[in-house]
Amino acid sequence: MQRWRNLGIAAGAAAASMFAAFDVYQWVAAYASDHFHNDFTFYYAAARIGAAHGWQNIYDLGLQQAELNALGSGIGVAQLARYISPPPLAWLALPFTLLPYPVAYWTWSALLLVALAGTWYLAAPGAGRLRLIHLVAALGWVPVIYGLQLGQPGIFVALGVAGSYALLRSGRPFESGLALGAIVLKPQLGFLVPIALLVAGRYRAFAGAVVAIGLLALASAVNVGPSGISAYEQRLSFAAGVAVNRELTLAPWIGDLTITRVIQAAIALWALGLVFLICRFRRRPVELIFVPAIVGGMLASPYLHFDDLVMLGLAAWLYLRVPHRPRWSWILVLGIIVAGEGITEWGPLPLIAGEIAALVLLSVAALKHHDGDGEHHRAEGEHDAGLERDGQHLAVDRQRETLDQRARPA
Repeated sequence: MQRWRNLGIAAGAAAASMFAAFDVYQWVAAYASDHFHNDFTFYYAAARIGAAHGWQNIYDLGLQQAELNALGSGIGVAQLARYISPPPLAWLALPFTLLPYPVAYWTWSALLLVALAGTWYLAAPGAGRLRLIHLVAALGWVPVIYGLQLGQPGIFVALGVAGSYALLRSGRPFESGLALGAIVLKPQLGFLVPIALLVAGRYRAFAGAVVAIGLLALASAVNVGPSGISAYEQRLSFAAGVAVNRELTLAPWIGDLTITRVIQAAIALWALGLVFLICRFRRRPVELIFVPAIVGGMLASPYLHFDDLVMLGLAAWLYLRVPHRPRWSWILVLGIIVAGEGITEWGPLPLIAGEIAALVLLSVAALKHHDGDGEHHRAEGEHDAGLERDGQHLAVDRQRETLDQRARPA
């Protein structure tokens, strides 16, 4: 059995390395063919507009076109070619405007790679060589490399959520909530996570999230002013009407947008209900606060792009850390990853089906009774007396941590 396991690890490492090498080559080739064909160009342009013309003007399409022309990008403002992100993303790009564009792009890319490594360090399962394969495989997964090529901030959001998970496990709930401030960079990728913390009874963590997200939202409103808020609302309204922004959501399969929104709201409630059942009555691991919130949030999101699937990779890592999960469940996780890998070939339906199947699996786990759960989780509670002030709920799984011998801190 050990021999077959070693062969499996070797095969996985070889496949992951080949995919990663090919994807990195594609990334470099894409940049070589067109330096500006990425989303970082728009963050860079918006930051320059804010510095030169005032932050209330970062959504002005005329100024965006002028900055794109000044960069020599050859890009024309269009449906999918405009800055419509929240102000904090332009703030984050501001220091990079001190650098020539090519240097700024690769410095930004280096930070994204650091964020990917940090997410892996905090959230990936396994130990030793097996754990390292997860990092190489992440580089070999198309949504990740596509996000890196575009300079998308989704990996920063993933790092924030992974940091929140790690801090919650280590008994620092308020700081865990503060880490979720990263969600403001791309809110549709993690909007259910703070609510899941509230539903799970992690009140201090929820308070930290409210503080971080609230302060950033307030600062954004003050920064851009009423005219900037109005322009931002117009840009979001326009983006919601662009069909390509909904291609990876349930909308194309349901048809009617109103019915779609109702179903998406029901899925969000389903995911939060799972968190409530799992964490309030079953006292299950911390990972099961985050996994339903991420998966349910992706299904409930009003619009998604291919690179946004990096959050599903994070959910997969967290789920694979869950002890006592069904032994065959890794097959479903692998299926979802493959469905995301080939989405350009067979469309988003297999991925959506996999996400729904994941929520069903979590529902079965939430409702299934195990004879040993009560005794197991009482023992965990005895080791977590220091967290009783946080709603009397489990945040540090020290006893389980010694059993699975993972290489972290996470």
